Amino acid sequence: MSELLRLLAEDRAEDRSRVAGTPGYAEFRARDAARREAATAVLSRGGAFAADELYAAAWVFNHGDTVDDTRQAHALAKQAAEQGYKPARWLAAATRDRSLMFAGQPQHYGTQIVPDGIGWRIWDVDPATTDAERAEWDVPPLAEMHARAAATTIAQPQAPLDSAPQWWKDAMVRWGRQK
Repeated sequence: MSELLRLLAEDRAEDRSRVAGTPGYAEFRARDAARREAATAVLSRGGAFAADELYAAAWVFNHGDTVDDTRQAHALAKQAAEQGYKPARWLAAATRDRSLMFAGQPQHYGTQIVPDGIGWRIWDVDPATTDAERAEWDVPPLAEMHARAAATTIAQPQAPLDSAPQWWKDAMVRWGRQK
């Protein structure tokens, strides 16, 4: 198994239901950061990477903390999709949305669901994007994503948002969830 595929296996083995501020959360995020560092080292050595390896690296970067991490994830997922790796299509859309969200902008496809202090919601979406465009990237229709957000509200408790990044706090004000 390649190093990038191993990193993805480790990433997938993580319990992502941890809530910020709970025991183990800081260690969990440190392991995510270590995986991004390891992926950066592998990619920086250069060479040809198979589409599934690019996809694996994209997932590792998708769990990053910055716009740059999510942009790197998008570039890798898009490259894997261009090589014909079908699972990378949705990830390319989701990483584009995540990078827009991290920049405080409306997402394009509607893949990102976030807590808003009361329930879970879809991060703001560019209304010009059609369900046909979503389908081109294996993203469900927007109505289905709204249904997923509603189901998540029932299934998962709200995370404390005191340590949320500023772009998220700005959205909370925009959504009327905070003053």
